[in-house]
Amino acid sequence: MVAETSATGMETMREQWARGGIVGGILLALLGLLALLAPFVTGLALSVLLGGVLVVGALVHVAAAFSAGTVRGVVWQAVLGVVYGFAGISVLTNPVLGLATLTLLVITFFVAEGIVELVWAVSGGAGSRLWLGLSGAISLALAALLWAGFPASALWAVGVLFGVDLLVTGFSMIMHGRKQRAVARAEAPAEAGA
Repeated sequence: MVAETSATGMETMREQWARGGIVGGILLALLGLLALLAPFVTGLALSVLLGGVLVVGALVHVAAAFSAGTVRGVVWQAVLGVVYGFAGISVLTNPVLGLATLTLLVITFFVAEGIVELVWAVSGGAGSRLWLGLSGAISLALAALLWAGFPASALWAVGVLFGVDLLVTGFSMIMHGRKQRAVARAEAPAEAGA
């Protein structure tokens, strides 16, 4: 009886995780569509977000300087605080120019995401390899396209490419979650009969 309850609990948990992946995929896909509808606004919003994060980083480094313990630690924390602050304020005061920096960060993100998804597709379980591999390949292709048009296309490309990536990643999460849910449901009767 305890083993039966435990098996039922595991199946419920697996289905909940799969459902969470599907819901997360739907949300990512919707955000991707929104980014595609307003690419310049998306790029500016990401640029402003980057500037805000850099300013917060500056404040953290300045606060860390007070507890660094050594003169060298205080100096390095203060220098990092100034660098972060300068970069953050520069991006916040001119977010359009900040898009060039953001474009380079997005290229790096797409490359890293593409590699991780391709490795996951090669080493992952059967059934979701195609979708993960496709998502990884598209991420790498987006990075290459963005790099080819840099810096002229940065005003619109960041928003468009980020939107496409969110849309594809969301779709791959939905497909992966559906596959995991089907596996969990198929295993449930087999475990219940045992």
